[in-house]
Amino acid sequence: MASRPVVLVHGLWHRPEHFAPVMAALAEQGIPVSAPLLHRGSFEADVAAVQEAVDASAEPPVLAGHSYGGAVITDVVGAAHLVYLAAFLPDVGESAASLNGRDGLINAAVRVREDGMTEIVPELADEHLYQDCTPEQRDWARSLLVPQAARSGRGTPTRTAWRSVPSTYVVSTVDHAVAPAIQRRMAERCTTVVELEAGHSAFLSRTAEVAAVIADAARRDAG
Repeated sequence: MASRPVVLVHGLWHRPEHFAPVMAALAEQGIPVSAPLLHRGSFEADVAAVQEAVDASAEPPVLAGHSYGGAVITDVVGAAHLVYLAAFLPDVGESAASLNGRDGLINAAVRVREDGMTEIVPELADEHLYQDCTPEQRDWARSLLVPQAARSGRGTPTRTAWRSVPSTYVVSTVDHAVAPAIQRRMAERCTTVVELEAGHSAFLSRTAEVAAVIADAARRDAG
C-alpha cells in the first residue's frame, strides 16, 4: 500500500534516538521515516531544521511532533498531514511555554544550569516523562536526555499549518508533563482527535498504537 514519508520531530531535552521504536515499527511497514535533530539554539533554528527535511522529501510528508515538536511543525510549510503527540499546538503569537503556563506539570522537573541551559532533573524524569514505561525503557530514555536552550520553548510560530493542513491530535490521558486538559483544548484545533491511556512518552509506552496513527495518516493522504 502506498504511503507518504514521515518526519518525526522530538521535543525539548529529547533526541531523534528516542523515536527508535516508532521508526522501526514504521519501517517494518515500508514507510520511509526520518527524524532530524533539533536543539539548534532557538525555535527558529529548530523550525529551519525540520523545514530542510520537508524540502528534501520526494513528496509532502506527514509531520509528527511530540511535545515542543508540535510547536515546531506548526511553523513548517509543505506537510501533507500533521500529527500532534501530546504536543503543543500554538496559534500565531503563542508558544509552548505560554500554552503550558507557569504551573505546567513539567516545570517541576526542570532546572536551569549555571550556563543558562535547562535540563530535566534525572530523579524526576521517570515520574514526569516515563511513568508508564518499563524500567528498561526508562533507563534507556533517561540516558538520552540532553540540555536545552531555555529560549526555545518560548518561540512563537509565524505560520499556523494546522489551519490549512489535515491534522490529528493524540491525547495522552494520564500525562504527567502536559496536562490532559490542556491537550484537549489544543486538540480542538485539529481535524481528528485520538485518545490513548498513556503518559507523556506514548511513543515508548504505546509504540504500536502511536505508529498505527502515524501510518494511517501516511497512507490516507498518499497520492
